[in-house]
Amino acid sequence: MALEIKKVTDPAFKKYGRVINGYNLSDILDAMESAPCPKDVIYVPAVASLESLMLKKRLEDEVYGGLPVQIGYCNGNNYDLNALEYHRSSEINIAATDLILMLGAQQDIEDDFTYDTAKVECFLIPKGTMIEVYATTLHYAPCNANDGGFKCVVALPKGTNYDIKNQPEVYGGDAKLLFASNKWLIAHADSGLDKDGAFIGLKGDNLSLR
Repeated sequence: MALEIKKVTDPAFKKYGRVINGYNLSDILDAMESAPCPKDVIYVPAVASLESLMLKKRLEDEVYGGLPVQIGYCNGNNYDLNALEYHRSSEINIAATDLILMLGAQQDIEDDFTYDTAKVECFLIPKGTMIEVYATTLHYAPCNANDGGFKCVVALPKGTNYDIKNQPEVYGGDAKLLFASNKWLIAHADSGLDKDGAFIGLKGDNLSLR
């Protein structure tokens, strides 16, 4: 059965995030034109050419309340859910192409840290749209809206999504999901992420747009 793709302006999106208007994104969209778009998916947490733009300071001052941020990108080709992650902070996404996000709610994670993929909702984010993805929103790599792949600017508090140093030997609560700095992840058994130490807890289908 084909997945329903809702518009980011649909009221259903409001529990996951918000559209942010009032920003001139032309510089960062131009900079993303030369960013690679591989056959798989590449994520780079911080890119100097993106962080040199005025948008970085505006995000730090106006969106993150004075916190330092990093700006990178997630580009490539993807059609599958594979995993869901969350942070202890909101994430800013800017669609440099049309793209689709598969989203869920942290509140729907079960006590054993499993999550039913039937609860996932899909949203089309048109090129040139900037959104805030709330800290309690489950998300992962974007999916193709078109055959040519996707490009997505990703802004997060500085230090997010890097390898963790000095991991504790004993985990309590959702710490068993900790996959990188400020990144808690639940993977599907079909994703192959178990080889990287990911917690396998997505129940149901590994949703696909193919």
